Amino acid sequence: MARWCYRHRLVVLLLWVGALLGLGAAASTAGTDYANVFSLPNTDSKRAYDQMEKAFPERAGDTDTVVWKVDTGTVRDQSVQSRIQPALEKIGKMAGVGGVTGPYTGDRGAAQISANGKIAYAQITFAEQANAVPKQLVQDVVDTAQGARSGGLHVELGGQAIQRVQEPPTGLAEMIGILAAAVVLFLAFGSLFAMLLPIGIAIFGVGTGLFSTQLLSHVTSVPDLAPLLATLIGLGVGIDYALFIVTRHRRGILRGMDPEESAVTALNTSGRAVLFAGGTVCIALAGMLVTNLRFLDGVVIGTSLTVVFSVLAAVTLLPALLGFLGSRVLSRRQRRKLAADGPEPERSSGLAARWSASVQKRPRSVAVMALVVMAILAIPVLSLRLGATDQGNDDASTTTRKAYDLLAEGFGPGFNGPLQVVSTSGDTNKLVQGIRATDGVAQVAALPPAQGVTVIQVVPTTSPQSEKTDQLIDTLRDKVIPEAGAQAHVGGVTAISKDFSTVTGDRLPLFIATIIGLGFLLLMVAFRSLVVPLTAALMNLIAAAASFGVLVAIFQWGWGLSLLGLGKEGPINAFLPVIMLSLLFGLSMDYQVFLVSRMHEEWVHTKDNARAVRVGLAETSRVINSAALIMVCVFLAFVLSGDSGAAMAGVGLAAAVALDAFILRTALVPAAMHLLGKSNWWLPAGLEKRLPHLAVEPAEEAESLPRASAGGPTVVHGFVRDAEGAPVDGAVLTLLSKGGRQLDRVTSLADGSYIVSVPAPGTYLLSATASSYGARARHVIVTDEPLVHDLELTEGEVDAVN
Repeated sequence: MARWCYRHRLVVLLLWVGALLGLGAAASTAGTDYANVFSLPNTDSKRAYDQMEKAFPERAGDTDTVVWKVDTGTVRDQSVQSRIQPALEKIGKMAGVGGVTGPYTGDRGAAQISANGKIAYAQITFAEQANAVPKQLVQDVVDTAQGARSGGLHVELGGQAIQRVQEPPTGLAEMIGILAAAVVLFLAFGSLFAMLLPIGIAIFGVGTGLFSTQLLSHVTSVPDLAPLLATLIGLGVGIDYALFIVTRHRRGILRGMDPEESAVTALNTSGRAVLFAGGTVCIALAGMLVTNLRFLDGVVIGTSLTVVFSVLAAVTLLPALLGFLGSRVLSRRQRRKLAADGPEPERSSGLAARWSASVQKRPRSVAVMALVVMAILAIPVLSLRLGATDQGNDDASTTTRKAYDLLAEGFGPGFNGPLQVVSTSGDTNKLVQGIRATDGVAQVAALPPAQGVTVIQVVPTTSPQSEKTDQLIDTLRDKVIPEAGAQAHVGGVTAISKDFSTVTGDRLPLFIATIIGLGFLLLMVAFRSLVVPLTAALMNLIAAAASFGVLVAIFQWGWGLSLLGLGKEGPINAFLPVIMLSLLFGLSMDYQVFLVSRMHEEWVHTKDNARAVRVGLAETSRVINSAALIMVCVFLAFVLSGDSGAAMAGVGLAAAVALDAFILRTALVPAAMHLLGKSNWWLPAGLEKRLPHLAVEPAEEAESLPRASAGGPTVVHGFVRDAEGAPVDGAVLTLLSKGGRQLDRVTSLADGSYIVSVPAPGTYLLSATASSYGARARHVIVTDEPLVHDLELTEGEVDAVN
């Protein structure tokens, strides 16, 4: 497939451009139909909502608030009313505004003025839900209300619709993330064309995925959170997958391969790993379905579609683009050096090789240090509290945060999150009296009944995010309502958030067990090992604990929030553990696949665990760290999205990817694999026979042993020397078939000489290892005559066979 795409590159490019433009045109014509589907079946707040919907269907529109405060006098002063009332009347006449309830009119107007007369509010009810209200209308409302400001009169606005107009421009976070990724790629490759390839692949993958999700929103429920998360994950994996393939391709050209053969080899090795890694991400995302939280179904659809399109672009569009570039995928300096000096030798050197050798020498020290760092970062997770962020967590400079603070100042901290006790039968007066007598209740008011349903507004004395408010909800449900003998349910935004946190916490263990179990099975089948997938599962849990520890320290404890400009501390969003763990497990599995697949490739060839781990780490650590740095840049850019949930997810995922790549995959995993030795690759014989074969690496070519007429056994012999020409005594030489089967194993003598037996003419792999020296492996072609083959070992060098 890679060769076909390379040779028919213009056709492939036109197909992808046509798909992107066609889906974009169709999506633009159809528009969006994202839904705020949020259902918590079998919860008390859901029952309250259902009763409210039946009794008061006209209250479907979004309700926002205008709040004003005076420095001197009271809000009842004529000078204040003469500025505020005309503005409210003008807002009430705007098309799309259902009505305005102010403090200067109506029976309940006085209740909308604070006790000291300094603060008042008016409620604006739109005809549509917040996401359906046109932004221009909301902006007109904001401009009209704030136009009433004067020297001593402060006017602020709060509510979901208002929050939308203060968000940064759409696409700002994505553009900054892409620019940061471009800088990292240019530093890694030193070539403009090579830098553009991963970004182009990511744009095609994310674009087709988002347009497809937009079209699907017309036939299934997709929440408006889905496109943001799909972009977040799509940019990260799209750039990373292309980076792995392009890196392998560039290495092939530097080794002297023809560009077409190099591209085919890159796709047939790294491309297979990309396909496998993309599958693991989709499986991890699909794990969200076991939570039975229906609003997450659309998130799974959007994110999985984007990952699938990113993988397809990497394995089809990328080889086509490589065909257009040819050798220009290298920098000019690399092309000149290749023309002058010829192909580079097949060995890894530099910082990655030195670090890999250090891990092999001191695996216990490296493992202990990595574990200590992760354990310290995970400590805050012990105080994790799930909840919901609201406008009280917005940045202090925003009008929504100022309105929130003014309402709390004038009417109490619980005013921003009132509870709704929905009663359908029983003595309402007795219920109201019981609620009023309950500790933690500031105000109680029963609204006129409708269709046998009475709504009792309850204002707590504590803020919506306070643990005491959660305790009040439990008290009302478990004690006050049963004692009053009423049939009632506690609803409202605060109660819904509490129920969601409870449901999420209850289902989280099943969710974690599902995605870990599926990942374990997949890695076991791919790498024919029980220890490798077990190690991966443990590392995922460690990464999750440490990343949530970072989240708690920043967003719940408030460490560094002001530096990041992320508002006020509060609980961690209840939906975040499910979404973040899905993405984290999928992405960390990517790095595990890329790292271990190279190790497994070397293990199959040499059956030397130390060499396999050392070479695998030396050859993949640099590209894994580059990929992780790109993901960190993309995820951190979402701090600028204006959405607190996206900012929290971005910081959490950036921390998770950084810790996973820079500490776990670069230090702890290889150190553990060195300590475990050959048991890394252990699989019971009975299980080996029953498991299906799903290889990440390409299938080995059938061993061809062309025999001459005399075609009997022969030998390979020679000397093992160091760089100074001195003989190396005690070097272990191993002859392996192309399939990795050990055929002979000998030790060099004092003069460095050796001789190994060869069963028949053919192509074999001869490896040599000695203490304090780097390993050396070479393919040898043996005819029916003995072959003389000398080997040179260099101290501290890692030689990797491609």
